Amino acid sequence: MHVHILGICGTFMGGVAAIARAAGFTVTGSDRNVYPPMSTQLEQLGIRVTEGFDARQLTPAPDMVVVGNVMTRGMPVIEALLDVGLPYISGPEWLAREVLKDRWVMAVAGTHGKTTTSSLLAWILEHAGLDPGFLIGGVPENFGVSARLGGGRFFVIEADEYDTAFFDKRAKFVHYRPRTAVLNNLEFDHADIYPDVAAIQRQFHHLVRTVPGSGRIVWNSGDARLAETLELGCWTPLEGFGRDSGPQTRWSARTVGASGDYSSFEVLEDGRSHGTLHWQLLGAHNMENALAAIAAARHAGVAVARSIEALAHFRGIARRMQLRGEVNGVRVYDDFAHHPTAIHTTLDGLRRRVGAARILVALEPRSNTMRMGVHSDTLAPSLQLADQVWLYTPPDLGWDAGGVLAGLGARGHASTDVAALARELARAARPGDHVVVMSNGGFAGLHERLLGELRGG
Repeated sequence: MHVHILGICGTFMGGVAAIARAAGFTVTGSDRNVYPPMSTQLEQLGIRVTEGFDARQLTPAPDMVVVGNVMTRGMPVIEALLDVGLPYISGPEWLAREVLKDRWVMAVAGTHGKTTTSSLLAWILEHAGLDPGFLIGGVPENFGVSARLGGGRFFVIEADEYDTAFFDKRAKFVHYRPRTAVLNNLEFDHADIYPDVAAIQRQFHHLVRTVPGSGRIVWNSGDARLAETLELGCWTPLEGFGRDSGPQTRWSARTVGASGDYSSFEVLEDGRSHGTLHWQLLGAHNMENALAAIAAARHAGVAVARSIEALAHFRGIARRMQLRGEVNGVRVYDDFAHHPTAIHTTLDGLRRRVGAARILVALEPRSNTMRMGVHSDTLAPSLQLADQVWLYTPPDLGWDAGGVLAGLGARGHASTDVAALARELARAARPGDHVVVMSNGGFAGLHERLLGELRGG
């Protein structure tokens, strides 16, 4: 069966393509701005990719067209698809129909931490010899790929609340029908899709409604909005996790060591210790991600001690506080944080690790919500743990960053040019500094530009 994927170079649709190819489908696709690494990955899989969205790519006609959510009415290929009457489907629905229907689906949802928690859970299952399938919005270093079909019973999926397709405005995750669902947290995001946080809560409750009574919902019991969502109705056993113990918190943790950076902590179930995890990740948010993954894995039959052993060998995820290089004592990190809460928790973990060492941040407000200025009032407070901040303010930013810079005071700087920003950062950096580049995009190669400037070139 020939499947043609529109918008194939996105992380999710590229993962769908890889899984479809592994499942025996003939796969082709198209996208704009086709470039490595995704173009290389698809080429290695034997998947032919067409540049652009012209109508000619539908000749000869594929058996099914899988439509990514970047596609809109008015695009030539979409208009031709509708005019000719070819069968079409969204990526999440195709995945549910062709892959997930026969698997024990473990879905990880939340405003923050989806990629990390999904990666942790998939690695625990892999370490336990369960050969899971997975589709994750990042690349776990332990696997080297973001998606695979897997041969075991379990399938781990990063359950995104973004809308499904131009013809299906429900959240992607309502298609997955998980037996185990993780709810990490719930905040306002995706302002281009949702008018307010209540609209997002309704989508999360749609997900809750799909989890069977014999399943399990692992949830952050310290999150008030998740609690409100569950109060709308829940028919599935709950297991709460959080950094603090409480009546609804089954899984908690106790830090070990003087730094308090959560690189070592005891895993507690109802206050009883299952052992201590020593690992590479930092921060209270990652400790919570670990607790969620451990609880979900236990529902799949993995003993807690086995999960702790697995996580001790977890090597991190590309673009999640990933060290890109060190030059003359200056360490440069790449981080995906693009929401004030994620920015703060990331910097909090790093601050706890490095103590009084200087932290310099370069931030690209690239997400749709950021570009709409929704977080302009909370952005400066989220950066308070940084010693210096460079805010990238391109001419098409869409809002006045003056308020953010005023909130940062003398620590704040603005730059309209990435090359100039790299030069300024390199001049400001000193041996022992930690430079964190934050963006959910490529930031025009700022990481390598900065490392080049630090090397003197």
